[in-house]
Order: sequence, then C-alpha cells, then structure tokens
Amino acid sequence: MITEIGITAGEIWHYLDKHGSADLATLENGISRPKELLLMSLGWLAREGHISLGDEKSGFSAKLNPQTK
Repeated sequence: MITEIGITAGEIWHYLDKHGSADLATLENGISRPKELLLMSLGWLAREGHISLGDEKSGFSAKLNPQTK
C-alpha cells in the first residue's frame, strides 16, 4: 500500500506541476485513482511540505509549494 501511495503522490505532483492548483474532484478526474488513495497521497505530500492545501472556506484546493518545483 505504501508503494501505491508514493506512486500516486508522484502523479499528483506532476499533475499540479502541469495544471497549477486543483480541487479534489479535478484530481479524481485527472488521475483516475480511488478517492481514499488520493487523500492519503495528498496527506503525504502535505506532510513532506511539497504542497499547500486550501481551507474549507475558500474551497479545497492543492498547489505545489514554490521550493519543490
């Protein structure tokens, strides 16, 4: 499972690098992975400091942090 999370995290990173920010629904459509796997991978990327996550008030979105590009 940890390998799948890491692979999906890489796919998310590349998707965000190409498209900028994305909400969860956009990531689900663009990456075609189960929602639970996307959420685990987003958590991994956030914990490692590679992405920033928007708050619920502004609508969930993820974007790469500038230093990780």
